[in-house]
Amino acid sequence: MNMQTPTPLSRPGVPEQVAFDRKELGVILGLYGRMVAAGEWRDYGISHLRDYAVFAVFRRTAENPLYRIEKHPKLRNRQGMYAVFGIDGQVLKRGHDLRTVLRVLERKLIRPVD
Repeated sequence: MNMQTPTPLSRPGVPEQVAFDRKELGVILGLYGRMVAAGEWRDYGISHLRDYAVFAVFRRTAENPLYRIEKHPKLRNRQGMYAVFGIDGQVLKRGHDLRTVLRVLERKLIRPVD
């Protein structure tokens, strides 16, 4: 009897989808919590796709996202795998370090005191 090993459906070592790891989610959710406390953001959505992962931030659930925080591992050696996009799709910040990329959103927390 001739036994053959079954061929795997996906290549070993290659993830089927990109996801945020625990540290990245900790940084993102820390900022999200501060913005919710300030009354700026109300909801979020996470998508894990084949080529990239997205954390979308909403002011209201039924709207388009205010900001999208994306992770593109294929861009790791180029302009950086993290990017923040505005509501109109404009790239607000791109880089290799998630904390420095998210600083563009933390500026919204700084307000003058009357």
